[in-house]
Amino acid sequence: MTAFSDDLVDALNGILLGKDRQVRLALCGLLARGHLLIEDIPGMGKTTLAHALARILGLSYRRIQFTNDMLPADVLGYSLFDRQAGGLVFHPGPIFAQVVLADEINRASPRTQSALLEAMEERQVSIEGETRPLPRPFFVIATQNPVEQGGTFPLPESQLDRFLMRISLGYPDPAAERALLEGEDRRAMSDRLGPMMDADRLAALQEQVDAVTASPALLDYLQRLLTQSRQMPGVLYGLSPRAGLGLLRAARAWALMAGRQHVLPDDVQAVFPSIAGHRLEQGESGKSEVRVRELLTRVPVLP
Repeated sequence: MTAFSDDLVDALNGILLGKDRQVRLALCGLLARGHLLIEDIPGMGKTTLAHALARILGLSYRRIQFTNDMLPADVLGYSLFDRQAGGLVFHPGPIFAQVVLADEINRASPRTQSALLEAMEERQVSIEGETRPLPRPFFVIATQNPVEQGGTFPLPESQLDRFLMRISLGYPDPAAERALLEGEDRRAMSDRLGPMMDADRLAALQEQVDAVTASPALLDYLQRLLTQSRQMPGVLYGLSPRAGLGLLRAARAWALMAGRQHVLPDDVQAVFPSIAGHRLEQGESGKSEVRVRELLTRVPVLP
């Protein structure tokens, strides 16, 4: 697994220079069956990373450009009367793909954002009284601009909690930026990426993630992090059980990518900021980094 994950990371790093850690976190989240939120200011490569991820996964892919006038039916689909069929015929929306890129998701109204809630949690959608399963596997890779920017709507807490991870790319270092300036267009390079896995290979890797062991002592440490998050001053509500389960899955995936069959506290600490940050922000910009750092500092690995 280590060599294979390194190959995936190298392929993505060839497109998005100088972002090794963010790329590894993104792959980790997808191996852990989680949805991914990429947040940063415009022009930092969010959509490029999402597009490249979809290319190397070798799965069916649809991109939804969210706007403030978009309706839920534009995402989920709708039924129209068909004279030849003699009745209503359902036309599936772009949500019916294995990888869905929700580009600039926070430009859509809360009503349209909520159309993704059931899809992300249940891997199905309920439309016009009928439940329709989504393709398997099913991943949402969403990008968003900071909520301080004009024309954006903050994602509700219920929506944020359905994203396993949130990552930010940040500015490139000088060497990477010079290579970007001197090199080829990154989107054109991304278009040439070939699939490096398929659905069967991905399912096998996810089963390997499930088989990575976590000792009782490791679970104790993870549980102490969850408990302490619920007792922090100024935090309305701490990390949910869903967040705890996601943290364990992501730590297992991180361990597997490192070539291990057991989880270490280092694995938990490596993925914890990207899993806890958006859940602990709670409307206070910049507070999440302080809270995450405080938890990792104050909660001991051993009691």
